[in-house]
Amino acid sequence: MRVPPLAGWAIAAACFVGLLYYFAYRSTYYPSKYPEGFWDTQHLVGASDVWIEASDGVKLNAWWVERDGSPWVTLFLHGNAGSVTNRAPRIQEIVAAGSSVLMLDYRGYGKSGGRPSEQGLYRDSEAAFVYLLGKGYRAEQIILHGESLGTAVAIDLASRRPCAALILEAPFTSGSDVAGTVAPFVGPLFVRSYNSLPKIRWIRVPKFFIHGDRDEVIPLRLGQELFAAAQGSKTLWIIPGAGHNDILETAGAEYRHRLSEFYESLFHTIRPHS
Repeated sequence: MRVPPLAGWAIAAACFVGLLYYFAYRSTYYPSKYPEGFWDTQHLVGASDVWIEASDGVKLNAWWVERDGSPWVTLFLHGNAGSVTNRAPRIQEIVAAGSSVLMLDYRGYGKSGGRPSEQGLYRDSEAAFVYLLGKGYRAEQIILHGESLGTAVAIDLASRRPCAALILEAPFTSGSDVAGTVAPFVGPLFVRSYNSLPKIRWIRVPKFFIHGDRDEVIPLRLGQELFAAAQGSKTLWIIPGAGHNDILETAGAEYRHRLSEFYESLFHTIRPHS
């Protein structure tokens, strides 16, 4: 069976475009599925398993660590790679700084079911937020803390739900802007997701931006542009010498100190009931 030349070119072009979309998807999500990961760290940080059901029925796993006596709870939304098991040090720092933590694994990550997608991650964060409300926390006690890709998820949630505050580590304006830094001209054509810039303008809660000045994945300028667009109370902490994946290590003890200061500052604007 012979394929006309024009049809052959069309099929080849379609396959090429499909391949580009596949690689765009793969570049957005790098999940580690159970048993891959550092699951022994769950015991080390004293985390208990929590199971949450998203609105479309997907079962999600999260780690819960309570800080005795704290009125605050942090919903931590991690980046695009690994799982909750890669964030044990952040759990320790957040708890030590003064907040309880719910560390969520999105669909397709860790022990959670399903397959990741932009709308899926938004559903997952919503389900985790509702879970915390069900535990007795009020919205003004819930701090949304996003890391990398998780900053876009946190911003989307904060644009729809009232909360205590927003903490953004290595944030970005949009997925297409990040893709443009990796593959100029071509990248933005295939990555059009996670557009945080228009959403951040409407979020009025206190915001704490954190970015390394040597971030090789999300350039500092994208975080600065998002910071400039944010309204209301906001702080930007630029960590000298920090890249994308070593913010905590480079900041050292200052990380916990800055978080603790930010939590304390919230008492001036919010009076949470324990």
